[in-house]
Amino acid sequence: MDVTYRIEQKRQITGAFPGPKSQALSARRAKAVAAGVASSLPVYAADVDGGIIVDVDGNQLIDLGSGIAVTSVGASNPAVAKAVAEQAARFTHTCFMVAPYENYIELAEKLAAITPGHFEKRAVFFNSGAEAVENAIKVARVATGRQAVVAFDHAYHGRTNLTMGLTAKAAPYKRGFGPLAPEIYRMPMSYPYREENPNISGKEAAERAILAMEKQIGGDQIAAIIIEPIQGEGGFIVPATGFLPRLVEWAKENGIVFVADEVQAGFARAGAWFASEIEGIEPDLVTVAKGIAGGMPLSGLIGRAELLDSVHGGGLGGTYGGNPVAVAAALESIKFMEEQDLAGRAREIEEQFFNRFGALQKEISALGDVRGRGAMVALEFVKAGGKEPDADLTKKIAAECLAQGVLILTCGTYGNVVRLLPPLVIGDALLSEAFDVLEAAIRKHV
Repeated sequence: MDVTYRIEQKRQITGAFPGPKSQALSARRAKAVAAGVASSLPVYAADVDGGIIVDVDGNQLIDLGSGIAVTSVGASNPAVAKAVAEQAARFTHTCFMVAPYENYIELAEKLAAITPGHFEKRAVFFNSGAEAVENAIKVARVATGRQAVVAFDHAYHGRTNLTMGLTAKAAPYKRGFGPLAPEIYRMPMSYPYREENPNISGKEAAERAILAMEKQIGGDQIAAIIIEPIQGEGGFIVPATGFLPRLVEWAKENGIVFVADEVQAGFARAGAWFASEIEGIEPDLVTVAKGIAGGMPLSGLIGRAELLDSVHGGGLGGTYGGNPVAVAAALESIKFMEEQDLAGRAREIEEQFFNRFGALQKEISALGDVRGRGAMVALEFVKAGGKEPDADLTKKIAAECLAQGVLILTCGTYGNVVRLLPPLVIGDALLSEAFDVLEAAIRKHV
């Protein structure tokens, strides 16, 4: 990987943490920013490059979060920054629905080429992952003439009214915000670590979900099945091999639109362009966002031409959807991913992760599961001697890492999962140092 850095890739805490400038900003924030917006860090970013976040007091933290899987190519990638500046100097906005522009078409062509599925495709762009998901459901309902939508246990699909309904976890995402959109049904997920029958195969887990769908809804009533090929907020759950292909097969048999929500797992994050490729499935529709544009707000819906073209003119779109500056960033980000083989880099990160923490799991019973794909990997913590989730231990480990200058994120239905999403441009030495800090934190608190 040929990457140069502006900032020395070095972890350092210079003094009080958080420092005086961050404390002052926190005081200003309390008087200006809605309390409902929470932040993982108690410090404020001033500069970010490679795998390092520099705060306003000069502390340097190792970044294992990438803005929740967004800055895969780096938060200040020079090629992306140059593309943004050049496009902004020409024009920042016209609205594609008013005065269209070429790079929107170019990005649609590129995504048709790299998303899974050997069929004619169309694409449309939005601002956030939730918008892409919501529009996938709109397309599926128009194309099929049906209303029912199936999502899965532990799913996360967004915070809009419809996508809250698709999301499984109540707090903090849904509580108090109802009523939610109707005609959404939740089915059992393949969660290998927490299956009652540890020997259940992926295909058997799929048949369990299929039976529930047939009994509760009826295959001829379902417009769409939506699933994250690797679940994100739910705990980085990788379904058992065979689960996804059987669901796709059943959906096809019943005229159901199969939607792969690749918002978090897409764009080289899971060690392939898209996580769907790992088991060779071809979704009818794919939703994308996060890593697509190097930090610029952009999302997309890509899929079968006949589905997307079934929507009437004016039925899809939005004022800022496919903003030309964000699209320029996306084109340059994808080019960088290709040239630097960031999918291959994600697989290298996966190997280092499993070598380190797979061995640690054998020593520490509280480290219940070590899982993930590529640079989308996780540790699930439980109370020693069983599988009872231990959210308190997880919080202590995350806090210890932060105090030592390493940013990690937690997630999971039970709040007991440490998720690691390093920038794909992070160097081996810095990654190993971050793993050292995480391992030491685990050993200290178990």
